[in-house]
Amino acid sequence: MPSFPSYRPRRLRRTDALRRLVRETRLEPSQFVLPLFVRSGAGVRLPIESMPGVAQTSVDELLIDAREAASLGIGGVLLFGIPDTKDAMGSQAWNDDAPVQQAVRALKRELPDLVVITDVCLCEYTDHGHCGVIRDGDVDNDATLELLARESVSHARAGADIIAPSDMMDGRVRAIRAALDAGGFANTAILSYAAKFAGPFYGPFREAAESTPQFGDRRSYQMDAANSDEALREVRLDIEEGADMIMVKPAGPFLDVIHRVKAETGYPLAAYQVSGEFAMIQAAAERGWIDRERAMMESLLGIRRAGADIIVTYFARDAARAL
Repeated sequence: MPSFPSYRPRRLRRTDALRRLVRETRLEPSQFVLPLFVRSGAGVRLPIESMPGVAQTSVDELLIDAREAASLGIGGVLLFGIPDTKDAMGSQAWNDDAPVQQAVRALKRELPDLVVITDVCLCEYTDHGHCGVIRDGDVDNDATLELLARESVSHARAGADIIAPSDMMDGRVRAIRAALDAGGFANTAILSYAAKFAGPFYGPFREAAESTPQFGDRRSYQMDAANSDEALREVRLDIEEGADMIMVKPAGPFLDVIHRVKAETGYPLAAYQVSGEFAMIQAAAERGWIDRERAMMESLLGIRRAGADIIVTYFARDAARAL
């Protein structure tokens, strides 16, 4: 490469048109997935205080949001359910008439080309707020696998395109894949939350999903934020067990992990820009401390540049409009 003064990198930065022409990383609405929170009822839209612009909705209201997402070219939606009742086993998770299952059927009926992903976990459905069956004060990994498999089959039966287990139980991808195949859903894909780190960035989500643990925390099954080698081991295990796609969560604090996972596996990779990341940008922008749109777009661009093929983000609609 020639050196200064014959080579002047600033030549290609002089105008917006030039910068666009040589841009290395690009964002497209089709790369975004919009999380949605669904509950029973009709005409329900309950704003989430800690997540401005996000709400729990009934199925009819969810369809309004999904139609807008589809019209903007957004790649898909990710559904979380808020049940009417909770119990120790999270039994509403595999109720074929629960809000998520109703929403999936409505979405596939009205927007058949929109990719529908369902979160598979028990934390929204258990009265204790943990992601599995409790035995002696801790989550019983193996006893939880059967329940996650039942939930997955119920979602697939409703018409979900992709099942996304977020529980972080060992062996759950294999259990879910076996149950889906046995149930006649061999074409239903699995997007595994393969590297999900414990930490402080999920607080607003727990308000939205009504899933705050009633005792303890989730560090015995979610990952230690200090460990990137372990993240790669988790990812490889899930791939070996049959995951079609993998996810790193949260996104912003773990860009190095996103980069390593993509570079070392080459698998389709999603990254979840979680509720705390979203809420921080929103709060700072509301106080006039940052430019909301620029911060939103730069945060998404950073996730994409790190190697994510898919970005799960509450900014999906606003970012698609900006693009």
